[in-house]
Amino acid sequence: MASMNQKSSIVQTPKSVRGALTSDKTVSRALSDAPDISAKTKETVRKVVDDIGYVPNRAGVRLRTGKTHVISLILSTHHDVLSLTSRLISSIAEGLRNSPYHLVVTHSFPDDDPMKAVRYIVQNGTADAIIINQTLPEDPRVKYLIDKGFPFATHGRTIWSENHAYFDYDNFEFGKVGIAALAQKGRRHVLLLAPPMHQNYAIEILNGVKEEVVKQGIALTVADGVDSDSHRKSIRSYVAEKVGNDPSIDCLMSASPNGTMAAIAGLEDAGLNIGDGFDVFSKETVPILELFRPGILSAGEDVTKAGQFLAQASVHAAEHKDQPPMQQMDRPEMMNQD
Repeated sequence: MASMNQKSSIVQTPKSVRGALTSDKTVSRALSDAPDISAKTKETVRKVVDDIGYVPNRAGVRLRTGKTHVISLILSTHHDVLSLTSRLISSIAEGLRNSPYHLVVTHSFPDDDPMKAVRYIVQNGTADAIIINQTLPEDPRVKYLIDKGFPFATHGRTIWSENHAYFDYDNFEFGKVGIAALAQKGRRHVLLLAPPMHQNYAIEILNGVKEEVVKQGIALTVADGVDSDSHRKSIRSYVAEKVGNDPSIDCLMSASPNGTMAAIAGLEDAGLNIGDGFDVFSKETVPILELFRPGILSAGEDVTKAGQFLAQASVHAAEHKDQPPMQQMDRPEMMNQD
């Protein structure tokens, strides 16, 4: 049984409590979410340990089991205007809520070696599994973790996806859905504000867009020098100049709400308005765009679903290394069709 951060131990609790807990071994296995312990027993154990203020000593647990009961989420320190990062963190934490695992966020600076945080965790054994996002097609972090046999899950796929846990959004389909929606509005020339093209989901979006513009007979211009993650002032000025110089552009497609709002500011600087000869299609991760400007076309991406699945998938990777990895693909759904 794990040691406690208080003077008493479970064995020293009153007889009525010990009776409810059955045995030290049962308590330990129930707190570890052992599959052969009934849900009723787990519930009883958790209620009693909550009542007596029991907290496992993590150093003791690690010495005894070799486990930290920590899932480490590696996140970039890149600023997030709409707090999508906080929603991902809270949904992963919620997914771990009834497990013995705790979430620790490990920062990664944009100008740092992306391998630095991963190596630190693996070499120091500070977590039982890792969650990473903003994946690259041949992501060196993924290759390293596979080679080391270290449990992990990714928010996004890689070329090695069949060998690891992941949650992804069908960005190829998003690209197709967006162009089809703009074509239905009668638009003939789209300006695409894509994600950074070194990331896997950007390639998927672009491939989907390219396939659908051919099908729909729409001209395509891909924003050059800015992307959906660029600073909002850069996006705004680029879009204003681009549509101002090319009046044939009659619609815009964006991969993020942040980028969309900056781009719309640029459109309005150029004297254009949504629905008045110009339409915008965006990915929607927070239900805010319709409030920002009515008439924006969008397809939703459920960040909460992603976080909760990644929590389960990372725990599964840590606990069941011999089993196939958990994988899920989410599909885009139109948010505001007429």
